[in-house]
Amino acid sequence: MAEHNELGKEGEKRAVEFLQKEGYTILQTNWVYLKAEIDIIAQKGDILAVVEVKTRSSIEFGLPQDFVKPKKIQLLVKAINEYIIQNDLDVETRFDIIAVHKNRDKYEIEHLIDAFYHF
Repeated sequence: MAEHNELGKEGEKRAVEFLQKEGYTILQTNWVYLKAEIDIIAQKGDILAVVEVKTRSSIEFGLPQDFVKPKKIQLLVKAINEYIIQNDLDVETRFDIIAVHKNRDKYEIEHLIDAFYHF
């Protein structure tokens, strides 16, 4: 597996652990619908959090969250809509980003709640 893929998987694993420590229940990871993949679908109370995880080994070219583009947001909205329909959920939905920055041997995690709004 390519080094960047391993870094991404490690970032997702750490994001799941972070969310669990914050009291979230992880419903799905890497849920795919058509061309969209949702990294983490988590729930806390009546909030369904759609979480995009961005992991970087350097912030030289920008913060991890800067790499979530409008096309990705559109795909996430379509995918979570289908997930909600398939699972007959009645929840408030929120789109979050967990930015993971590997700084030498340490991982820094930033949870951006309501990182973007669907359109």
